[in-house]
Amino acid sequence: MTKVDIISGFLGAGKTTFIKKLIDEVFQGEKLVLIENEFGEIGIDGGFLKDAGVEITEMNSGCICCTLVGDFSKALEQVLADYRPDRVLIEPSGVGKLSDVAKAIEGVQKEADIEIDGRITVVDGKKAKIYLKNFGEFFSNQVEHASTLVISRTQMMTDEKVEECVRLLREQNGKAAIITTPWEQLGKEAVLHALEEGSEIEELLEKHGHEEEHMHHHGHGEECGCGHHHHEHDGECGCGHHHEHGEECGCGHHHHGHEGHHHADEIFTSWGKETAHKYTETEMDYILKVLSETEGCGKVLRAKGIVQMEDGSWKQFDMVPEEHEVRAGQPDYTGRVCVIGTDLKEDELKKLFHIC
Repeated sequence: MTKVDIISGFLGAGKTTFIKKLIDEVFQGEKLVLIENEFGEIGIDGGFLKDAGVEITEMNSGCICCTLVGDFSKALEQVLADYRPDRVLIEPSGVGKLSDVAKAIEGVQKEADIEIDGRITVVDGKKAKIYLKNFGEFFSNQVEHASTLVISRTQMMTDEKVEECVRLLREQNGKAAIITTPWEQLGKEAVLHALEEGSEIEELLEKHGHEEEHMHHHGHGEECGCGHHHHEHDGECGCGHHHEHGEECGCGHHHHGHEGHHHADEIFTSWGKETAHKYTETEMDYILKVLSETEGCGKVLRAKGIVQMEDGSWKQFDMVPEEHEVRAGQPDYTGRVCVIGTDLKEDELKKLFHIC
């Protein structure tokens, strides 16, 4: 049986780095396949992960749920047939809902010999409170449905702040195993121990899910891949599923009445471009300060890219609110930038990055 691990994390949480640790150390020796779903037009992280020798199916789509209940299921079945891996690592979009991802995988279990081994959510310890307040629906979903929570950047936090973050997460999820030690300090056995604790919780989550499914199917209703209960006599959207008054299914269509379930595309915007511009250090510093410290280009939650510098070197950058990082990068066929946020001002972004 192939094991499946979902590694989610709200924008900029550090899940890509944690996945690299899983690949290089924790699951070393296993035949792995990584399936990545990138929110945004330009995929930035793929090259970094390909260096680890892992096969990647990169699906660039702003509509994670449609991808999951449609293309994703086919992609997963094909990966299993073509590569026969021991384990599949799934990295959903940073603004995807963990419950939707798990539901899509469960929908493939009838045709494939797979089981969800863990639902891992990486949480930026320094941003958890802000994200819960501003984007509770998306952020809390990733926390609530996790079997293992990994707090990133604890090495930059005081003990009191770490404990405060743990209390916040415990309010959302009282059962998950929580990794608070900086994962750079953790060996394989320590990480495996936390994941095994989470695996036991996963069994409880799966059991609870089956009980809920049994209740949902009691009577005349039916359930679609987005995890909502729908009645046969109500409206049908383009995805072929029936919905209650005003419910929204995972495909992003609206239906009359139900509130509180939003699609990422309704809240977040992504802007991605290729660029041949060669940046100076001063330009790059100014760009990142504008994005991280002001709202001149909209409310930017995440920016990343790889660009060529004026001296011929290449730099890779990452930015989350109030913080950014620039590091050496490998030459690419052209520069690429991607910005994710709300109410983005595309004309201002083009000016900022010197894109015609």
